[in-house]
Amino acid sequence: MKISRRAALTAGSLGVVAAGAGAVTLANREKPEPPAPPVLDQNDRLLWRNWSGIQHAYPAQRAAPASEDELAALLPKAPGPIRAVGAGHSFTALVPTDGTLVSLDNLAGVAGWDGDVAQVWAGTRLGALGPALAEKGRAMPGLPDINKQSLGGAMGTATHGAGKAIPAIHAEAQSLRLATVTGEVIEASPTKNPEIFQAAKVSMGALGVITQAHLATAANRRLHRRVWVEDFEAACDQAEARWAKHRNFEFYAVPFTGLAANISHDETDEAARPRGPDTDSGFLEVLRSCRNLLAFSTPLRKAAAHALLSTAKPEEAVDEGWKLLSTERPVRFNEMEYHLPPEAQIPALKEVVATIEKHRPDVFFPIEVRRIAADDAWLSPFNAGPRGSVAVHCHYKDQYGFMFELIEPIFRRHGGRPHWGKLHSLGAADFAALYPRWKDFLEVRRELDPQGRLLNPFLHKVFGV
Repeated sequence: MKISRRAALTAGSLGVVAAGAGAVTLANREKPEPPAPPVLDQNDRLLWRNWSGIQHAYPAQRAAPASEDELAALLPKAPGPIRAVGAGHSFTALVPTDGTLVSLDNLAGVAGWDGDVAQVWAGTRLGALGPALAEKGRAMPGLPDINKQSLGGAMGTATHGAGKAIPAIHAEAQSLRLATVTGEVIEASPTKNPEIFQAAKVSMGALGVITQAHLATAANRRLHRRVWVEDFEAACDQAEARWAKHRNFEFYAVPFTGLAANISHDETDEAARPRGPDTDSGFLEVLRSCRNLLAFSTPLRKAAAHALLSTAKPEEAVDEGWKLLSTERPVRFNEMEYHLPPEAQIPALKEVVATIEKHRPDVFFPIEVRRIAADDAWLSPFNAGPRGSVAVHCHYKDQYGFMFELIEPIFRRHGGRPHWGKLHSLGAADFAALYPRWKDFLEVRRELDPQGRLLNPFLHKVFGV
């Protein structure tokens, strides 16, 4: 969405008028760059850090096996904890280890085809998977909104896109291959090692390292993308109908504006009209400027935002789905996302927005709202029924502790399950109450890794080991 220069100047003048009247001194709330850990620790071990910067480690050993056989030979003798890493887009401490960090970047690409089922190496980045499948006229039915994750990381954390009838990425796996700490490579599917299959599809690297998945694909159709802004209450009222109507639909609630941005995608035979240059970063910059100038007054801040966003023209594009569903996200942030029963999604969202506007004037990032279809993986947040996700973000320079203090209690009260790769404070007892097959998963985990060589401190808490 493009915002006119005139509207930007109008909004900026609101702050000048307020200050000139002597009402309030404008406070610039821009934060300094967070301090970075040393590149080397006292043992000269090299720093690993996640995308947003809040997780880091100094692994004693790093490995980038060139083949599945090399990986299988490595695992029995590698110092633990052994943790696989993709793009480092998880906000939770899934990856940090002082043992062995295993990169699957060399195990990437489409290994072959079985009809319309693609055999994909787990190190493949989603941004590369789209064009690779398109060469065969195929596509992933759904994709998340960031295209940097690896397939293995996306499956392991139940990463998903937006679509009431479209499941998360792991649900498209027809079978998989799992390298274990004993050096064995296990093939798992609904008919071969079925319990390992249902446990491993979403397993956070706690059973072994997924090396390859056979993924169901769909025809590579062009999608018609529309983005438009409307009042927040109207977006909430229409959300259920839009999830039912559109192939993909999501919306972003924008705190301190009274507005929401809607995004829909539908299959079309129209000629391609590429999306064009990124506008998301500019949108965020406008919201940050409003925060920096006008955080002292919510009414004035909302007025400025309306002046800016009322001139935003709806965005439309037509292109192959992989070019539209996933995008670049150059502005770093931290995130908490919970998956809620559908009937609780909008009430929880409204409570979250009200809480942020009451207590956290420093927040300016939009809140993402999606619906995801059900699947049967044991630790899938969408196990036993569809779920509605609500994702709260804050700029990487800003304090994110409020998510645990103010936002997580709302999600938990509404029956939410946290995204495995995003911020949460839950432990084994909480998950036992949320997942009917929790004990079954723990049993498979003990069988495959009895000594817990794949578990770092964070996973010890998650699994109660």
